[in-house]
Amino acid sequence: MGTRGIVPNLVLSQRVIEKMALTASQYMEDETGEAMVGIVEPGKNTNGVPTIYVLDTISPDESAVRQSHTFQQGDERQDELIWWLQENWRERRDYLRETASGAAQAKWDEPLRYLGDWHKQPGYMIAPSGGDLMTAMAWLDDDENEMNALLVPIVTVGHPATTATSDAQVNYITAQMDDGSFMRVDWWYIHRDVGMFQPINPVVYPTEQLPELTAYPWHLTKTDRVETEIAQLKAEGLFVSVLLEDTDKKLPLEICLLMARQGASEFFCAVTHIDYPATAPELYKGPYISLKQDETMYDIFEKFWDQAEKVDDPPDWQWTENTYLIDYLQAVEDHLGIRVQPEPINTTDTTATPEPPDTVAEDANATNEESPTTTQEEKTS
Repeated sequence: MGTRGIVPNLVLSQRVIEKMALTASQYMEDETGEAMVGIVEPGKNTNGVPTIYVLDTISPDESAVRQSHTFQQGDERQDELIWWLQENWRERRDYLRETASGAAQAKWDEPLRYLGDWHKQPGYMIAPSGGDLMTAMAWLDDDENEMNALLVPIVTVGHPATTATSDAQVNYITAQMDDGSFMRVDWWYIHRDVGMFQPINPVVYPTEQLPELTAYPWHLTKTDRVETEIAQLKAEGLFVSVLLEDTDKKLPLEICLLMARQGASEFFCAVTHIDYPATAPELYKGPYISLKQDETMYDIFEKFWDQAEKVDDPPDWQWTENTYLIDYLQAVEDHLGIRVQPEPINTTDTTATPEPPDTVAEDANATNEESPTTTQEEKTS
């Protein structure tokens, strides 16, 4: 994200500013913040000066700590949402390479990345603190993160109207809030080799002029629902693994729940869409495939999907939003005459087939070359 000594160009989606203002207005007395995602264009058309495009922000879950002088985020949900957005973006790039022409294909043909966090500070503290510098440098120096630079914008609120941005080039933007005062966002950039915060001048583009990211999926937004679904399936004696797959050859990706009983000869796979349970799932059946050494559940799914067959709904079956996957699976098994009494999952037998992960994040780093380096465990910048 830039090279040593060169401060990139910076383009912001209007969506980002609106989401910052909304979140800041909800926590006027406390610190808060969100992760930012976007792309980095390496400077093919700007004399080698990269351009950072900030496309969206991702809020933390309820585990975030917001106090008058403290903010901590970086939960697993943010990482999983970033990975969801990245996987759909990667599929979009593949699709454009196959269908779009020249400039239309190349315009946004860059990986979607985690770019840094915006952070609301108390009063008019418009620059990052010494603690922010230590946190940012420690994170950049961690080789596992595989990034050499971060954006560290600072949000402050309650500014008078005279703070509004003029025509001069400055490193901040302002936005009027509901009470008539202004939010100010000062944009800072830090490169590992420079080791200090540098001002970076933003330009705001209308949302519709920049790419729109995929909507969030049900398994990351309806936590009560997914927990209930998984618990019900496990109570039936099923191993469950949640995977993202392109089963219908169009975006967004589907959320697939691969299920099997210990010792079974077949897998079932419930294919759900991002708006599940509003849209009914589809059920597929195929041969059971053992997990070999150095394989992931995505390897297993690929082999399974090559042989899977769609299962027809039982006669008079009707899906509603109050129906659960276990209801659907049991109805199918009853219709096919293959339903068996569940056996409790043996959690102590180390010779059994290992239980697939319950969340996408457990397989993310092993299966996606463009997977984000995880966000900071305690983000104070």
